[in-house]
Amino acid sequence: MSPMSPTPAEPSPSRTAAVIPAAGRGVRLGPGTPKALRALGGTPMLIHAVRAMAASRAVTLVVVVAPPDGAPEVKNLIDGHALPEHTDYVVVPGGATRQESVKLGLDALPDDVSVVLVHDAARPLVPVDTVDAVIEAVRDGAPAVVPALPLADTVKEVEPGEPGAPEPVLSTPVRARLRAVQTPQGFDRHTLVKAHTSVAVDGEGATDDAGMVEQLGSQVVVVPGHEEAFKVTRPLDLVLAEVVLARRRANDGF
Repeated sequence: MSPMSPTPAEPSPSRTAAVIPAAGRGVRLGPGTPKALRALGGTPMLIHAVRAMAASRAVTLVVVVAPPDGAPEVKNLIDGHALPEHTDYVVVPGGATRQESVKLGLDALPDDVSVVLVHDAARPLVPVDTVDAVIEAVRDGAPAVVPALPLADTVKEVEPGEPGAPEPVLSTPVRARLRAVQTPQGFDRHTLVKAHTSVAVDGEGATDDAGMVEQLGSQVVVVPGHEEAFKVTRPLDLVLAEVVLARRRANDGF
């Protein structure tokens, strides 16, 4: 009887990293400090966003893409705040557009990263369950995954006009088929890199990485998002974020 062949080793879990583009100014929140550095509960939104990614045990690296001339300041900022010990971070200078910044973040990833999250710094309160659901769907074989919510409002497609002027309605999409997309969006690394190297986007570049993957012809799937993963864009959003954070701290000691 021939000796038994050795049992093959179990494959190690794929390593997951998160890229946070934080090079924008955030003009809709008004002049002054870049949006990602605005304080929320006394702590910059960027720090909340980094912690939200690091809250997942699967995320072992966070790459923060800073303003082109602000990487040292952002690194000093992150150094001054406590982050989970299981997660490393690096700060790299960004580009002129969000798309360029994401690409620069991808370039900074080690070779052993196979799952990539791309997360908006302006979504500081995304719960860890949402992050984990995105990662799990990618690990289960989806090349691209986005968290999203059903829409509460009916949506009209219009012919854009001058600001404040009446705009003619072109159509009313079926609301049941629509979703409001959030982040983190999750990707098979090879798929996302291919999208950023082969999909041409005019003007200010892509604001939706999953949309770039769609242009490759690859499947994008949706997992349930969360109402607290909203984007802080306008002053009223910041007020709501303060309320949500205060509630968390009261309930959970967050």
